Amino acid sequence: MSESVTTEKRDGVVVRFAGDSGDGMQLTGDRFTEISAVLGNDLATFPDYPAEIRAPAGTLAGVSAFQVHISDHEISTHGDSPNVLVAMNPAGLKANIAVMERGTTLIVNIDAFDERSLTKAGYTLSPLSDGSLSDFDVYEVPMTSITQEVCKDAGVKPRDAERSKNFFALGLVSWLFTRPIESTVKWIDARFGAKPQIAEANTRAFRAGYDFGETAELFQSRYEITAAEFKEGEYVNISGNTALSWGLIAASRQANLPLFLGSYPITPASDILHELSKRKEFGVRTFQAEDEIAGVGAALGAAFGGSLAVTTTSGPGLDLKAEMIGLAVSLELPLIIVDVQRAGPSTGLPTKTEQSDLLQALNGRHGESPVPVIAAMTPSQCFDAAIEAARIAVTYRTPVILLSDAYLANGSEPWLLPDVSKLPTIDANFATTTNAIADDGTPEFYPFKRDETTLVRPWAPPGLEGLEHRIGGLEKADGGGNVSYDGANHERMTQIRRARIEGIADSIPLTKVEDPSGEAKVCVVGWGSTYGALNAGVERVRATGHKAAHIHLTHLYPLPKDLGSMLKGYDSILVPELNLGQLSVILRSEFLVDAQSLSKVRGLPFKAAEIEDALMAMLEGSS
Repeated sequence: MSESVTTEKRDGVVVRFAGDSGDGMQLTGDRFTEISAVLGNDLATFPDYPAEIRAPAGTLAGVSAFQVHISDHEISTHGDSPNVLVAMNPAGLKANIAVMERGTTLIVNIDAFDERSLTKAGYTLSPLSDGSLSDFDVYEVPMTSITQEVCKDAGVKPRDAERSKNFFALGLVSWLFTRPIESTVKWIDARFGAKPQIAEANTRAFRAGYDFGETAELFQSRYEITAAEFKEGEYVNISGNTALSWGLIAASRQANLPLFLGSYPITPASDILHELSKRKEFGVRTFQAEDEIAGVGAALGAAFGGSLAVTTTSGPGLDLKAEMIGLAVSLELPLIIVDVQRAGPSTGLPTKTEQSDLLQALNGRHGESPVPVIAAMTPSQCFDAAIEAARIAVTYRTPVILLSDAYLANGSEPWLLPDVSKLPTIDANFATTTNAIADDGTPEFYPFKRDETTLVRPWAPPGLEGLEHRIGGLEKADGGGNVSYDGANHERMTQIRRARIEGIADSIPLTKVEDPSGEAKVCVVGWGSTYGALNAGVERVRATGHKAAHIHLTHLYPLPKDLGSMLKGYDSILVPELNLGQLSVILRSEFLVDAQSLSKVRGLPFKAAEIEDALMAMLEGSS
């Protein structure tokens, strides 16, 4: 290393890798994340997938990006703006340059900036020579040609050698941020061991990138981000979909019920099906159905049979499952419906995030069909949200909609493995005896004879002697469950179904308010994946000396019992959502408070700065 290169300590950095969908940006970003996790940094990631699966190479539609924020202290977001952008081609640069702030660093693969590639990306002149990048620190690195040169005698075809350039980029960035190389070399051997020539090419490219940073005398500084302080224990870097899958497995064990997933593949929920299909050692059964309706139908059948039943989908699939969910409401059977939201309507933007299914989850069924709705907050908290969804479903004999979204599903963060002995126990409480006496004095089983306190009906899977019964989609007589067309009975059953779900509020936590001063008059209220940005934005406002409170809701129906009284204690309420204001409508109508909406529907998560700006404007307007 040149003696002129200094090592600077930083408290954190945001790096974004961008290139064509075939350039391996997700793999590169994921590997950089894993290296940083091993070093003990706190981190948050944002994989940004292209909207089209096979967009023409080199076009903006085919750009894939991965952003990671690594830090020596606790963080809650992937970062508003990158400090470093690694652009593998002109399209990667053009698609991401707008998010870069002045004075930040651009590392570009100069070999890809030929006339044809520039044209495909929409450039008439090269941005490297027309002065448009004068506000940035630009480093032109011949990644492709160096990679091809070091891989010449590795035994791979020229095309395969070129594909290793993402490992060159990983090596260079690893050098720039003082990441060790040994773990990545071992990982390459393990990942590509079945193809030794490919493994050799990737290793050579990785080492070449690291050595380039060491010897090229191109950079004036490299940077060190020390380990963050974590609570003692064992950590893993986990994505939202994986955490949710593990939460479902844990819930099935805590309830002593077999886990059944009936699902149809759909972005961005498919990884839950993939993960659970690999966990047969825990008694998990997965069924990849021919369509969304078959998936939820199979899950409902499994619920009738005594399983912890789950179906996974995204917004378009939730549309199709609506009738079967209504049947589950009528049957009063436990069923978990996981909706990993994406931008809509219709097919919408499959790889982009949104929170636009809230009102659908609450009301999107025929008739009066109340269903509990809960939402995960962070990738790791998807684990706890899944267990809570299972607890409510099993305890109260109801379908539950669990809302995640694309940002949570694909993002990752360090997660402290829990002590499984402290996980909540879930009691399936199957019926064991008859519960009624027929007119002739013989014992009978009434499937809709309820607990007087919770209004919960008994759960009696098939095969329990003496507890045989029939259930169906037609309205049932209260208690006995026979088909009834009596209007008064229908009204009574409708009221009972609603009261049973509203009664769940007795078993959920009261509103948690984050307000260190206890004197805030302005409150930010959010739900779901906006937690990180809202938390960071509120912290920024507090750092300026202002007082602000933050309430983040996990239970969206029923809402916490004290939420209304809590909200009425604030002069102003800001509700940021990745929709056009769905929660704000609910809060206004339910509690008659002036909940002001902050909306964003661009397929991207909020930035902390957006929350800060909106909150400061509200504070200044109320002063």
